[in-house]
Amino acid sequence: MAASVQPACLDLHFSGKHPPLFKQTAVFVRCVSSPSNFPEPDSLTDSTDINLSRDQRKVVRIAWEKLVRWSRSWRAKAKTDVLERTRKVVVLGGGSFGTAMAAHVAKRKEGLEVNMLVRDSFVCKSINETHHNCKYFPEHKLPENVIATTDAKAALLDADYCLHAVPVQIIPTALKNPRQPFVALSGPSFALELMNNLPTAMVVASKDKKLANSVQQLLASSYLRINTSSDVTGVEIAGALKNVLAIAAGIVDGMKLGNNSMAALVSQGCSEIRWLATKMGAKPTTITGLSGTGDIMLTCFVNLSRNRTVGVRLGSGESLDDILSSMNQVAEGVATAGAVIALAQKYNVKLPVLTAVAKIIDNELTPTKAVLELMNLPQVEEV
Repeated sequence: MAASVQPACLDLHFSGKHPPLFKQTAVFVRCVSSPSNFPEPDSLTDSTDINLSRDQRKVVRIAWEKLVRWSRSWRAKAKTDVLERTRKVVVLGGGSFGTAMAAHVAKRKEGLEVNMLVRDSFVCKSINETHHNCKYFPEHKLPENVIATTDAKAALLDADYCLHAVPVQIIPTALKNPRQPFVALSGPSFALELMNNLPTAMVVASKDKKLANSVQQLLASSYLRINTSSDVTGVEIAGALKNVLAIAAGIVDGMKLGNNSMAALVSQGCSEIRWLATKMGAKPTTITGLSGTGDIMLTCFVNLSRNRTVGVRLGSGESLDDILSSMNQVAEGVATAGAVIALAQKYNVKLPVLTAVAKIIDNELTPTKAVLELMNLPQVEEV
């Protein structure tokens, strides 16, 4: 619920010895839960209500029909030549997301060769012999055209596209040629739901519009929407920082601080991500898109999130070492937090929530103390 504050507008008159309820200089606070220009229910007669309902249905029907016509026209013009001429795609990484993307791409076209470059020889053998990733998706059968290997040279030979599905901390060592053209892929996408063909939307970002459109054609399907963007910085920064914010959201949940606290923290965290990203040259619209707000909502509020799980356990009193030693997947926010603060100092941006997470991870601040310090920050204007 929002609230608007304005000078007192009630002209109240009292007689006798009853004092006025308000001072002449009092401020009237009007709590707002819906637009003030909506008609009151009692002001609508039955006939007006019926006519309004009919008009509204007509407007909705026309709007939907226009949307469907636009969609069909756009699809009719869409190119499919990228998928047709693609022969081989390589996926770096045999984790949950790498496996999900390999399975997705393999189903896009019969006969397409999809190689997974993995480090674990046991996982490699499992994929090739049983068509299952025994470590991450033992119950999901992979398409026959998915092949795993531990040989980087063999995997990359004659590849048309290479998908880097490894944690952000490992990417620099995974890329042998940093000048190779690349596209950043991000958005709210849990690997399990991709494996189950549930509707998902992501964004691909590249300075090269033609390259981004090519990857869009390669990946888009009936259950995976792919938007394009030229804002590589915004997509990458939002994708990295949301993991740190998810740890903070988990801490709030682990400490059982309630829904108000969660909403306040996540909205503050979104602002901090926007402040830093825009200082680094990102577009504000990117931060409110799939790779920003979309990914933040998924990572902060859903139990499948690894980073949120780390936060929940930290908020419940467990040590970081015990948490990480019990996990078989990487929580990227743990390693990213320190780097985020270094960027904040470089660009002179204050990030209270994200800084608090970094200090908790470094064992320099307890979750309880962090909450106290954050709540005692100066009361400021919202920006």
